[in-house]
Amino acid sequence: QVQLVESGGGLVQPGGSLRLSCAASGNIFSINRMGWYRQAPGKERELVATITGSGSTYYADSVKGRFTISRDNGVNTVSLQMNSLKPEDTAVYYCNAIITSRFSIAMDYWGKGIPVTVSS
Repeated sequence: QVQLVESGGGLVQPGGSLRLSCAASGNIFSINRMGWYRQAPGKERELVATITGSGSTYYADSVKGRFTISRDNGVNTVSLQMNSLKPEDTAVYYCNAIITSRFSIAMDYWGKGIPVTVSS
């Protein structure tokens, strides 16, 4: 069993900052790509940012220059530093990871999601 648990969401004013964290635990042999997705009310889930095991990153155009993704391979965590937040960043944020368990193939895992609300 593998679990992804997010933390750090909440309510913030426009222009403010939040830091999301996600910890992977369980039967983990290796973690490939980790990332964050979000789903706003009435919209489809969209990719926010990803990071590979070697540290290569990708950002959606809407968050470039404002969000920074990082990971700590030693403790199987991925974080998302969100600065200059806008009301349109309001969404439920989901942690995602491609994880290989012992004696298994690589699989896609998701956290339960954590809400982020940007409002004055």
